[in-house]
Amino acid sequence: MGVPAFFRWLSRKYPSIIVNCVEEKAKECNGVKVPIDTSKPNPNEVEFDNLYLDMNGIIHPCTHPEDKPAPKNEDEMMVAIFEYIDRIFNIVRPRRLLYMAIDGVAPRAKMNQQRSRRFRASKEGMEAAEEKQKIRQEILAKGGYLPPEEVKERFDSNCITPGTEFMDNLAKCLRYYIADRLNSNPGWKNLTVILSDASAPGEGEHKIMDYIRRQRAQPNHDPNTHHCLCGADADLIMLGLATHELNFTIIREEFKPNKPKPCALCNQMGHEVKDCQGLPREKQGKHDQFADTLPVSEQEFIFIRLCVLREYLERELTMASLPFTFDFERSVDDWVFMCFFVGNDFLPHLPSLEIREGAIDRLVNIYKNVVHKTGGYLTESGFVNLQRVQMIMLAVGEVEDSIFKKRKDDDDNFKRRQKEKRKRLKRDQPSFIPGGQFSPQALGNRSSPQAICNPRQAAFEMRMHDRQNSTTSASPNTSLTPDGSPSLGGGIKRKPEDSDSEPEPEDNIRLWETGWKQRYYKNKFDVDASDEKFRRKVVQSYVEGLCWVLRYYYQGCASWNWYYPFHYAPFASDFEGIADMPSDFEKGSKPFKPLEQLMGVFPAASGNFLPPTWRKLMTDPESSIIDFYPEDFAIDLNGKKYAWQGVALLPFVDERRLRAALEEVYPDLTPEESRRNSLGSDVLFVGKHHPLCDFIVEQYKTKNTEAVDIPPELCHGIQGKLTLNNNAVLPDQVVQSPVPMLRDLTQNSAVSISFKDPQFAEDFVFKATVLPGAKKPAPVLKPGDWEKTNNDGRPWRPQLGFNRDRKPVHLDQSVFRTLGHTMPRDRGMPGMYPNAVPLGAYGSPYARPLMGSQQQIPKLLSNLRPQESWRGPTPLFQQTPQRTAGAAPLLAWNRMLPSPNQFQPAQYQGLGPMGYPQRPEDRMDRGRQVYGPGRPYPFPPPAGSF
Repeated sequence: MGVPAFFRWLSRKYPSIIVNCVEEKAKECNGVKVPIDTSKPNPNEVEFDNLYLDMNGIIHPCTHPEDKPAPKNEDEMMVAIFEYIDRIFNIVRPRRLLYMAIDGVAPRAKMNQQRSRRFRASKEGMEAAEEKQKIRQEILAKGGYLPPEEVKERFDSNCITPGTEFMDNLAKCLRYYIADRLNSNPGWKNLTVILSDASAPGEGEHKIMDYIRRQRAQPNHDPNTHHCLCGADADLIMLGLATHELNFTIIREEFKPNKPKPCALCNQMGHEVKDCQGLPREKQGKHDQFADTLPVSEQEFIFIRLCVLREYLERELTMASLPFTFDFERSVDDWVFMCFFVGNDFLPHLPSLEIREGAIDRLVNIYKNVVHKTGGYLTESGFVNLQRVQMIMLAVGEVEDSIFKKRKDDDDNFKRRQKEKRKRLKRDQPSFIPGGQFSPQALGNRSSPQAICNPRQAAFEMRMHDRQNSTTSASPNTSLTPDGSPSLGGGIKRKPEDSDSEPEPEDNIRLWETGWKQRYYKNKFDVDASDEKFRRKVVQSYVEGLCWVLRYYYQGCASWNWYYPFHYAPFASDFEGIADMPSDFEKGSKPFKPLEQLMGVFPAASGNFLPPTWRKLMTDPESSIIDFYPEDFAIDLNGKKYAWQGVALLPFVDERRLRAALEEVYPDLTPEESRRNSLGSDVLFVGKHHPLCDFIVEQYKTKNTEAVDIPPELCHGIQGKLTLNNNAVLPDQVVQSPVPMLRDLTQNSAVSISFKDPQFAEDFVFKATVLPGAKKPAPVLKPGDWEKTNNDGRPWRPQLGFNRDRKPVHLDQSVFRTLGHTMPRDRGMPGMYPNAVPLGAYGSPYARPLMGSQQQIPKLLSNLRPQESWRGPTPLFQQTPQRTAGAAPLLAWNRMLPSPNQFQPAQYQGLGPMGYPQRPEDRMDRGRQVYGPGRPYPFPPPAGSF
């Protein structure tokens, strides 16, 4: 998804939307892993109805992970995908539906981004391999040590595209996986499973949204369905808001930056390929038992609660004194629409709007100031009011010049701070660091001390090195002769790598200087800024794109053929006169076929996934479309610092020329290739315990070839059409395993059938509103009038999970007994907070008088201490609860309160555990393990006293 930094900005601005997932781990018994019973209640204290998996967010990290060794072959990749799905299912535990969507053929507007990404990945992969080989030869030439190079085939991630053999095999493996879980996992017992593989056209997340829209339009839909969508793309947040479902949650991996990666040459941690020196590997562990293990930490997951995000947006977008009725749902749609200006998969972002510079906040403020003049909202159910959008964009255009100047000032200030930081680090670093056997080692790196060899020679070398350094520092610009004496030849020219400044790409646009618009259009579009006709053409294409994207999010794909035909966006100040621009799209357009899409997005280096005659069109100099596949291309950084942030200047694919060239090679397709080139449909699976199972089996028995409607009462209100499947999973038939390491299903009871969503007229409009009967979730954020309406004076207690009534955690009596036996007995010994003053100590500003008739609890000290070492009362876990008749109950917040009458600890120093006197020999014996000496831990109050 093309919204960099969107989730980071969102989670920092609205932190309460994040909830850490509680995951139940599998246990082992006698070396056998006991599977988790997912039919039990969810440990996150919330029950989800539907789980949707955007499968491409699962396939990529399982096939080419970044933080652990990659799978050795395709079979291991499939097993890794199965395990990943199992883990997500264990956390979410849906009760009604599991929808698995793989990216199919994308709209033409998306194919441009896919083409750029795949060409860039191929180019970067080849450059990385060449650089790795070059550095390897240099290290070996210097006498360095590198492990032998493994000869293995590099996994080309471009194969994760519809139409390849890999995606076809993945669909077979997922059908086997679903059948296996429906037969064996109790959590799947009454679950409806829908698989939309790569043969079904559409992006995975948009196929999911289309399913939700069409089910919401049905009379039997439950408006209080709790949805959970798994995916890492930032646009899933906006898609979830666009559904207007009140119970919508997103689960994704928790992003942890700067994960350690091993060097691709020596497989050691701590440096990259360009910094590798070919040093021998240090022994890992006493017997080198950790040599082949990487420091892998299991990836954790988080929930994003969109209901809480709606609370935040309601507070931020609510406006008073409007000339029209305020509608929060319409304002949410406008907020989603404004997010498109900072980036998406289909349009480049406007030059003046960067999300890292607070562009969304700026747009919201302008929106709230201008909406009084617009007379209404910007959007309605996915359709844009261009006249009102023009007012917003022209308001942004008025401050464009100041935005560019502030960006330049911020950039200069950042560079100045970085330069000062480098100078400070260079100044503060030690002038001499010993090497060899005296070199400093990180803690824990050496398993045992090593004997010193020839210390006199090492000391002599250190002194000579120190003398040479002192001579050099006396005159930094003076060169030295081989014997170490100063040379009379003059100073040494400083090398470029010693400079404090980093080389930066030349910026010919200079947006912060006058004339930026003329330079921008001249450099980016090769036209003069005075060419009003061309500028209007660019603006019209961009406005069409905004209308297409919003329609795509709210109504489905408006046109499979439309795309933005430029690499760059116009300025906000150019959006003048857009109110009368047309925003309609051609009807009846059809998506590409899978192999046709491969020809449109693949570089020639990935042509091995295509039929031979099709592949030849990419490499043959006489090919009529050879210009679509350049071997090298320019990357315009466009004001950015890194190549991955730049714009790949690739030629756009002409659909007519492509189809004309493919007509000549279509007859060369084999039957298997023709099958992979056809468009498919979704498949529905149920187990034998599902109410719909008998209905589906009856369709196969009667061999009914016509589509039948799903009885909604048998399938949790789900509606659609069912048709017989040629490659169906049927009861009492063996399901062959496509993975050799997994067994066949010889006792299958699951059944599958083709499924199609409810169909509507082409001009039907799905209403973007909250459904009648939907119950609004309980508020999570602190009310703004909490202090005024809270008469009891209770402090606000934030909600940390899904359940507001979660009971506080407390320790049982056995825990206190364990603490008494294991914690250090001497207060002076190292331990957990050994010198910390207990809460409520005498003289503490937090000490409060006792409540009612509560009496001070005596301390129990068994270890001998000098009188002057007394620091205050004993912490809560050291106090023995005592109650007298009529005493106030010892609550959690008053058990630690000090007594107004201070007492001397000496009178209790002779007492043992539970108040019994100690024998002198017991008090003096410091070596025996007895209950109570040092830091006694008496029994806590009985459970339930909280």
